Amino acid sequence: MKYLDEFSNPELARNLLERIRATTTRRWSIMEVCGGQTHSIIRHGIDQLLPDQIEMIHGPGCPVCVTPLEIIDKALEIAARPDVIFCSFGDMLRVPGSSQDLFRIKSAGGDVRVVYSPLDALTIARQNPDKQVVFFGIGFETTAPANAMTVYQAQRLGIENFSLLVSHVLVPPAIAAIMESPDCRVQGFLAAGHVCAVMGTGEYPPLAAKYRVPMVVTGFEPLDILEGIRRTVAQLEAGRYEVENAYPRAVPAEGNPAAKAMLEDVFEVTDRGWRGIGVIPRSGWRLSPKYRAYDAEHRFDVQDLHTDESSICRSGEVLQGLIKPTECAAFGKTCTPRNPLGATMVSAEGACAAYYLYRRLDQPAEVAHA
Repeated sequence: MKYLDEFSNPELARNLLERIRATTTRRWSIMEVCGGQTHSIIRHGIDQLLPDQIEMIHGPGCPVCVTPLEIIDKALEIAARPDVIFCSFGDMLRVPGSSQDLFRIKSAGGDVRVVYSPLDALTIARQNPDKQVVFFGIGFETTAPANAMTVYQAQRLGIENFSLLVSHVLVPPAIAAIMESPDCRVQGFLAAGHVCAVMGTGEYPPLAAKYRVPMVVTGFEPLDILEGIRRTVAQLEAGRYEVENAYPRAVPAEGNPAAKAMLEDVFEVTDRGWRGIGVIPRSGWRLSPKYRAYDAEHRFDVQDLHTDESSICRSGEVLQGLIKPTECAAFGKTCTPRNPLGATMVSAEGACAAYYLYRRLDQPAEVAHA
């Protein structure tokens, strides 16, 4: 099948690994931003095949994982109301709030539905005019255009019983926050290909120049990731810090102009909280004044709900690349996919879930013997 077999070719993978080994003369720490890339790296054992001098650091690019606890609690409060049909993608249903999750709301009688597109939720709103229909709109720049289009369509069609609970976050401000952390060890980035397919690559050169880090836009198949690592290492060894596009089959430099125009119309930039990390200035979107009537936080008056993060779960440190999942004492013990403490254990793109699923259950040697 096109773009599966050829981008998983073992011989080409060995060739890329040899080129990486031949280029590497120093220790380098590279962060893959996207959780989908993290799962591919762990699933295929790419981090174990790389030279010992190269460490892959798992970044905050899992939209489910970075959705803050207070947004989850707002979703739970709205979903529990008898006049609400609460719609979400399936990966949000087991993400824990302060005391429960959407599955428990559903089992207690709440009308919680899994949909495969925000437009499905709009259809449900048209079919149920006596109910308030809410779609849980989370994600990075990748999922935002479809959510924006749904709000645009709701206004155009005059569907007033639909609203969006928004928790959209942006990658470039997160990269800046990581680089400005006093504990940062990141020396290069694999940028998320699907985000750049929407937004293009224009936001990254200023970051690469300011923080003196190479950034290589990378896909998700094994050869995509190895080529991204190879290019990043080549820049690091040469002392360069540029933006390279190693995913041209999906990412044009200008991104998707139609999607960007829709985003600019429906959303406006705002400060946004990240689960386990805190508020990053101008790192998210909210509905613009033109569409504020479709904002579920305002419609259900939950904007002032605030909660505290778990003191046991260390997912925030995992998301910042400060620790590996196995360095959390709760990992695989009090925190499992069946009984998660944090979103990184239940999300399909969470680093903790990847380590658990692919049986990376042991602590790193230096931790185990500490």
